Amino acid sequence: MAISAADVQALRRATGAGMMDAKKALEEVGGDQDAAAKLLRERGLAGAAKRDDRENSQGAVALLINPEHTVGAIIELKCETDFVAKSKEFVGLANKLVASVASSSDAPEAVTESFSDEIEALKITLKENIAIGRLTRFATQSPHVIDGYLHIQSERGVQAVLVEIDGGSVELAHDIAVHIGFAKPTYLCREDVPSDIVEAERVTLEAISRNEGKPEAALQKIIEGRLNGFFRQICLIEQDYAKDDKQSVAQILGKHKIIRFSQVIVGA
Repeated sequence: MAISAADVQALRRATGAGMMDAKKALEEVGGDQDAAAKLLRERGLAGAAKRDDRENSQGAVALLINPEHTVGAIIELKCETDFVAKSKEFVGLANKLVASVASSSDAPEAVTESFSDEIEALKITLKENIAIGRLTRFATQSPHVIDGYLHIQSERGVQAVLVEIDGGSVELAHDIAVHIGFAKPTYLCREDVPSDIVEAERVTLEAISRNEGKPEAALQKIIEGRLNGFFRQICLIEQDYAKDDKQSVAQILGKHKIIRFSQVIVGA
């Protein structure tokens, strides 16, 4: 028999189960609400939906790069506690997810939809609000190369970086990824910084400089100098290179160019 949306909603309100679980239960028992509710309780699915409202700021990130260094992917799997985040089942699912995203040319969000049943099952097993967070997939071809960096803490990835560069070696791409992990840039270059953010920083720097009593004649030069310092903090290619702060990232790159980067940090 056909199960209506109203029937599913009624069962969800009565049991707190997830939408798909409620629908499946109703289909199995021919639409009988009481029998479906009993079935959900027996399977431990009653109350599962209530977990969806709980904060899930913990989790794990997984990183995968193919052997040719032409495809890379990051996935964040979110949960409520670090205890669950470092569990074998949780980390295992994160690794399965990132492998699936990396191996498919479909949109990452479409790929991960096929894991909804596994995620629901893990919610029940681990009794936490578990959900997919941020997703990134890079794909390119020679002479571009992709590499990354994964920082592991307490048996799970807590920070992942992907970077694509035009030319250069895999080792160079990896070194840039490690730098990103350390320096945490927000933008690739100053042209990428939104104009409203630049203007707000300029206003703040002018106020600071005036409060310090800087001479009016030198004020604009001082502000520009401080604004350049602001860009060196947040723009990747202008940052001091982590392994040699006497050089910028742009100098380390030489003739090569960073095309894009992505950084995912648990809880950020």
